Amino acid sequence: MADEAGSDLTTADLFSSRTEGDWRGLVDRVLKGAPFDRLVSTTYDGIRLQPLYARARGPLPRALRAVPGRWDILARIDHPDAAAASRQALIDLEAGASGLHLIFAGSVGAHGFGVAGASIGLIEEVLEGVALDSGLAVEIDLGPHSEAAVAIADLARRRRMEPSLTRIRFGLDPLGTAAAQGGATLAWPDAAPSLVDVTLRLIAQGQRGPLWVADGRVVHAAGGSEAQELAFALGSALAYVRALEAGGVPLDTASRVVGFRLAADADELLTIAKLRALRRLWARIEDACGLSPRPIHIHAETAWRMMTRRDPWVNLLRATVATFCAALGGADAISVQPFTQALGLPDAFARRLARNTPLILAEEGHLDKVADPAAGSGAFEALTDELAKVAWALFQDIERMGGIWPGLTEGAFQAKVEAVRDTRVRNVAHRRDPITGTSEFPDLAELPVDVMSPLPGAARPLPRTDAAIAFPPLAAMRVAEPFELLRDRFNVELARTGARPKVFLANLGRRADFSARASFPTGFFAAGGIEVVSVDSLGTANEVAAAFKRSGASFACLGASDAVYGERAADAIRALRAAGAGGVYLVGEPGERAAPLREAGATEFIHAGCDVVEVLSRLLA
Repeated sequence: MADEAGSDLTTADLFSSRTEGDWRGLVDRVLKGAPFDRLVSTTYDGIRLQPLYARARGPLPRALRAVPGRWDILARIDHPDAAAASRQALIDLEAGASGLHLIFAGSVGAHGFGVAGASIGLIEEVLEGVALDSGLAVEIDLGPHSEAAVAIADLARRRRMEPSLTRIRFGLDPLGTAAAQGGATLAWPDAAPSLVDVTLRLIAQGQRGPLWVADGRVVHAAGGSEAQELAFALGSALAYVRALEAGGVPLDTASRVVGFRLAADADELLTIAKLRALRRLWARIEDACGLSPRPIHIHAETAWRMMTRRDPWVNLLRATVATFCAALGGADAISVQPFTQALGLPDAFARRLARNTPLILAEEGHLDKVADPAAGSGAFEALTDELAKVAWALFQDIERMGGIWPGLTEGAFQAKVEAVRDTRVRNVAHRRDPITGTSEFPDLAELPVDVMSPLPGAARPLPRTDAAIAFPPLAAMRVAEPFELLRDRFNVELARTGARPKVFLANLGRRADFSARASFPTGFFAAGGIEVVSVDSLGTANEVAAAFKRSGASFACLGASDAVYGERAADAIRALRAAGAGGVYLVGEPGERAAPLREAGATEFIHAGCDVVEVLSRLLA
């Protein structure tokens, strides 16, 4: 383009040049003397996330997927009834899915459901009408049913299908299954030879696989960190390669028949960096083994840990972000958990939304058109580097233990995961890790959603009762569970009386005195299923007590400025107690006022950063 004088201008010339120093000056004015570190957050692996990164100059885009282009869009098939599972599979394939995520009961991805059995007859019924040699992908969540791998291969052979035309990923993962169940019937060194025999049989039939999978989802579902998930996957994969080589499989072939499975959650930075880091880390191991690195197969599934039962519609947003990140991180196959998965067996509507999420991102978002979209981004490159370093150090710790099997049997690896899980649970309870629709912005008037059957009591792989070798399991969890249990307990009162438990909120003084704290109690108590009845601009203690009696509430809460608290709070608390309030809560941190206000009858002081679950549990008690 040209300006009025006729000189050429580039688009960049239209904007004034700014430096990081200019940005820091603006930030310092906003912080008003507060430390810059307030803008820095830290991951559960101790990685510091900066608010601004310089552009990465060195790295070039990488070919992430083994086959460039679109990832496989997999539909979860987890109905316990074989005929129903078959119908689901055909519907999903006809409606746009390019493959199936076939889930067997008791596997890491089952969550209380899954195909119940592994006989050739059952599998034939589930896959009735599914053309396994038509180019569709089949990703198998085997769990303890290792015999199903052979049955599926035998089914393809009985149907006279050319193995090179099938894309079956058999999912042998004894270490992941043992970690989830907390035990095994045989020690890994004793169990490996029979599974190697299965592998040799599949290879002899011409199956390309991957035949084995190193599944990091078990660590993610147990509350572990991203680096721990990567380290577990690397340790499992290397254990499988070693076992295969010891059983006579050439090292190059052994490396080729092992794939990976990771969880994708709504943390876009960490999910993208995690998938990119895995490829880099496994290439380092291949190089150390004297192999030429080549693209690995990564199957990503949206995370169980982030799913909620309350306001499950928000799960649609979480799953969309997770799918987006898995695609940008270079996943070869993606399966999406339907938004009602934490409530029960999803119906056709929930399954359709799950299927359409990756379809829309591919068809309308064209996310498959760029090989490595994060390349060159300062934030993503730095985080990928840091995550790879931390994961490699954890992987080396596993190797020093003697491998992942000794790490599990001695409980050392589980202890590390448990420490992160405990921190995560505390952060959720304090709402430092907010959960939209559950701990933040809960909807007390939400309508129920439909599922085909409710979630059974055992929504995770059960500890083995026949385990000759037992150790602490990596037990699955959902971060929303503490708040959901509170809501369930308070809903007992709703069912018994027909009325939701109530807290009376008295906002003292003028609006300017309480407006900063007026909205906080509503979300705080609603997170536990308690309704807040609010009355503004109350003056005397008698007015407060009278309004409380009219509200029909059992508990009371006061909101005001520190100055008004100093003048009126003690009298208001005594009046509320005399009026029958079972507890009186104050919004804000009390400081020096704590002792006299407690003496007047204050029960708790609620504020940002306090343990919401603990406070509401005591209220319930």
